[in-house]
Amino acid sequence: MINLFVLKKGRLAQEQVDARDELLEHKPIWIDVISPDDEELRWIKETLGVALPELEELGDLEASARYFEAEDGHIHIRTDFLLDEGDISRNVRVAFVLTPDVLFSIHDEDLPVFRLVRLRARMRPGSVRNAKGVLLDLYATGAEYSADSIEEIYERLEEASKRVLGSEVADADAADILETIAGEEDLNGRIRRNVMDTRRALSFLMRSQLLADEQQSEARQILRDIDSIENHTAFLFDKINFLMDATVGFININQNKIIKIFSVVSVALMPPTLLASIWGMNFKHMPDLESAMGYPIAIGAMVVSAIIPLVYFRRQGWLK
Repeated sequence: MINLFVLKKGRLAQEQVDARDELLEHKPIWIDVISPDDEELRWIKETLGVALPELEELGDLEASARYFEAEDGHIHIRTDFLLDEGDISRNVRVAFVLTPDVLFSIHDEDLPVFRLVRLRARMRPGSVRNAKGVLLDLYATGAEYSADSIEEIYERLEEASKRVLGSEVADADAADILETIAGEEDLNGRIRRNVMDTRRALSFLMRSQLLADEQQSEARQILRDIDSIENHTAFLFDKINFLMDATVGFININQNKIIKIFSVVSVALMPPTLLASIWGMNFKHMPDLESAMGYPIAIGAMVVSAIIPLVYFRRQGWLK
């Protein structure tokens, strides 16, 4: 699918392209290509003279080679954008081709950041003026989207903290908490990787002297926002590690309680076992062989010998 965007009275207006000739009817500043087929890529190449990479090629480049200027003078950039919707959390690779007048973007699925940029550009006149402005707006919105995801992580970790620190944690609750913490750690790591990738792309644009003075200032502001996000992700990593250690600690405490019960029972049964072993030797002059009360006395002695350790353990507070 090819979405074509033109400036009308300072606002982005979207036009969907269903035929090759429609590409020549407008003067776009941004062409967003979502999961295209070979025919659509051929339309763009033959009509606009821009060869877009295929989706299968987006992940082939090394990280150090994702920002370069091609022989035709077009700027090629590969950037990861965060997708965090419901249970879905992953980074989606987007390829940008920046020409003097048009920004081309190609990806395999629509992203929340792109939808938000389109909405804002329609609602706020003057928010973008050219292709480079669209690219910077995408990066700025991506940073905001990552910040929103961080706020949601804070909220979910706050609920996990209440469960961990509020009362005793059963093994089933601990397993659920660990699953939540693991998911938040994975999302936090993806956010950190996403903003790092955005930082590198902005640094490339600034070093290449492609941006005007006003756009350079905007890029520096985005970098400052990214610094703030990275500080939050570092704090979240520490908080996640603390909650992980606390939850595992409660699991160990529950296991120690079980082992403690077995230890107390085994120690309490040692005296009766000893007495039973002595009586079971059937000596010739054992008192129970000549007395009708022998066996009741032996059983009573074993019961008393088991109660005495339990009473001692209780006084020492070891049964709590």
